[in-house]
Amino acid sequence: MSRLSARELTLAYEDRTVVRELDLAIPDGRVTVIVGPNACGKSTTLRALGRLMKPKGGAVLLDGTSLAKLPTKRIAQQIGLLPQTPVAPEAITVADLVSRGRQPHQSWWQQWSDADERAVTEAMERTDVAALAERNVDELSGGQRQRVWIAMALAQETELLLLDEPTTYLDIAHQVEVLDLVRQLNHDRGRTVVVVLHDLNQAARYADHLVAMKEGRIVASGAPSEVVTAELVGEVFGLECVVVPDPVTGSPLVVPGAPWRGDAGVPAQGDTREDTQEGTATSTAVTSTPGTAPKR
Repeated sequence: MSRLSARELTLAYEDRTVVRELDLAIPDGRVTVIVGPNACGKSTTLRALGRLMKPKGGAVLLDGTSLAKLPTKRIAQQIGLLPQTPVAPEAITVADLVSRGRQPHQSWWQQWSDADERAVTEAMERTDVAALAERNVDELSGGQRQRVWIAMALAQETELLLLDEPTTYLDIAHQVEVLDLVRQLNHDRGRTVVVVLHDLNQAARYADHLVAMKEGRIVASGAPSEVVTAELVGEVFGLECVVVPDPVTGSPLVVPGAPWRGDAGVPAQGDTREDTQEGTATSTAVTSTPGTAPKR
């Protein structure tokens, strides 16, 4: 069952079609990750799922009703969306920006409540920006700003959360923290989350449901163990690779093959096996993606 879905969805920028007759069902209570090469339509699809983009054809459905027919406030109460490049108002503080996530829950007769205060405080603590509450957002580093935007999306407390490249600007430690937080929100509160990621190994590690896109269409979808294969990586990304189990989580781990080397006759450092029949050397050493196993 899916509360959020797309039916024969076609999306275009003027005369350039980006997504073509796409059918997609977002599994309830799971983490769905959309992957694919640059310009394949994954971020455009996410924007349409959050009604930031009007379909050229087909529809996005929430509980069976087209988003185009639903009031904006109702959508904002049920779907939270963090776009790829959000822009903050000039000179706004961190606390004020995060507080804007509560606007869909307010009305002219009830402006600010204890529930609003709790949601904002908890969101800032979860994203490690509470100490920045009085700082102006435009004074922060790229990584700090990204965590503040994520805090605002969390403060909105929607059942459906859409995140477009939430790890942008973050170092590897904060990338893992953010994705662990996504898993925790899903596990502890049953939130349905849809994330667009570039890193295929992170996607395979954190997703319950993986969607691979290419040229505006879905090439494969399902559990990461079913979707992430050497054949699919070659088809979608044009990358020669080996797929092995992640030694920490057991999820698929993509190891790129055929590394560049200055002297083809000298094995690259770390190579442990050479295939003399094909004339290529292939490393069997595998390094895991940094971080701890996600909370399930």
